[in-house]
This record gives sequence, C-alpha cells and structure tokens, in this order.
Amino acid sequence: MIDVSEQQDVIEELETAGILEGIRWAYSSAVTRALDYYSEDDGHDATLLGTLRYTLFRDRLDRVFHCERYAVPSGDDAADLDHLFARLSPREIDTMPRLAGLVTRNDLNNSPGWTSATYRLLLVSGDYGELHQIPWSRKSPTKQQVATQRNPEPPPPSLFDELDEGGNDWITTFTGDTELDLTTFVLANSLDPLSQRHELMLGRPRLNTDSGPAWHWLQDLLGMPPSDGSRRMVDAPLPTGTSSVPDAPVRLRRHEGQQQNKIASDTP
Repeated sequence: MIDVSEQQDVIEELETAGILEGIRWAYSSAVTRALDYYSEDDGHDATLLGTLRYTLFRDRLDRVFHCERYAVPSGDDAADLDHLFARLSPREIDTMPRLAGLVTRNDLNNSPGWTSATYRLLLVSGDYGELHQIPWSRKSPTKQQVATQRNPEPPPPSLFDELDEGGNDWITTFTGDTELDLTTFVLANSLDPLSQRHELMLGRPRLNTDSGPAWHWLQDLLGMPPSDGSRRMVDAPLPTGTSSVPDAPVRLRRHEGQQQNKIASDTP
C-alpha cells in the first residue's frame, strides 16, 4: 500500500477542485492592486502596504468563491456580475476562476476563514523570505490554537520526547480546547515593497516554542505549475502602473464547466 502524506492529500484535493488556482488568482490580484496604490513618496510605509494587501486578499478570496457580499444567487444576472467584478481590471475579470459553491466563509474567532467540506484555511502575513520561520507564539491566540493541532504524521520518537512531556501544559490553558471543529491550515503570504517579490504558501503550522520548525509541512503555491499544465512565472516582480480600468466598458465572458467538487489571519 502506498503511503500518501497529508500534504500530498491536501494539495491534490484542492488543486483538482480548482481551489488553489482561485487562491493564486486572488493573491495575484491583491498584490497588484496594493502595489498600484502604494507610494513611499506619498508617505506610505510597510505597515500600510501589509494592511492593504491583507484586506484585498480577503476581498478577492470572497469574490472568487462567491462568499459574503459577493454571493451571486442568479449566477449571471447583470447587476450581480457588475458587483462581483467591480473595480477589477479587464485582465482580472478574464482570468478570474468562477468557483461558486465549493467554499464558504467560516471565520475562526473572528479571524477570516474559508472552508470546504474538509478543511478550513486562515490567513497569516510575514516578512518576505521569513515565512518558513514564523514565530507562532507571537501571533494571536487563534493562530496559536491552530498551531497546536495534533500532527497526523508524528515524527519518530527522539531522546527529547521525555523532556518535553508536560512542558507545554500552558498552551492548553492559554488557548482553551485545541481540538478544532475542522482541520485548519494557514495561507502564509509576504510581499517585499522594493523588489515587489512576493510569496504564497499553504501549510500546517507547528507551535515552535521549542525553537524547532514552524511548520509540519509547507507548500509553495506560486512554484506549482498551473492546473492547465502551462508554465507559471515564480516569484517575479509585478508590473508597475495602474492596472484597473473601472470606467471602461467590459465585455464579460461567461465561464462554464467549473468543476463542482467538495471542498483568518488577523490583519498585520
């Protein structure tokens, strides 16, 4: 029998359903719009850029999955589509996956989350190049709770296991019941304002109070090939200049044949 890891299972399921492509579209749109607005000459700083990117990413995820205020009951009603595509560029409209019904909003302790029938996804921001070593003990109680989920694939026992027994009792006291209603993963993202390089990763966090790894596993979503088999540019700087043309007439192209499979970070 072939042993398939949780990481392989999760990535394959979300990719097959088209959900990872929707997430990548949402993040690309958010980063592009954030950089369009960001200007050091206008007094903007990294904090503003991080908050703007987070807000736009949350908004774009709701759009691509038709959640919250972007639910489109009739599917193709002109007024609903006008709202769904508001302030998006023609290119964003043309490339936006239509994934209604696959994912719903399911926040965890007021931290924005998106849930399939199997998993919940939350957001967390980090510094560019530092996502592999996020200090979860400095994050919100919600993120710490997610990071204390039991690892479904525990590593082989080590000499340090006995020393660790009982050493983390404070975690349960601090975060409450660590058993979540759904297995919850984290979408970690970053953006360097100077180089405009950006990262987007999906993983199962690990509460690294022992100075150990910050993740049980972590998948680079931008380094994966698109589901159609074409080549994706990895971690490339985005073009500068305003990309949206909100006042221009746009011919909307209906997307058909979307696969109907089953399927929070605190602001920086």
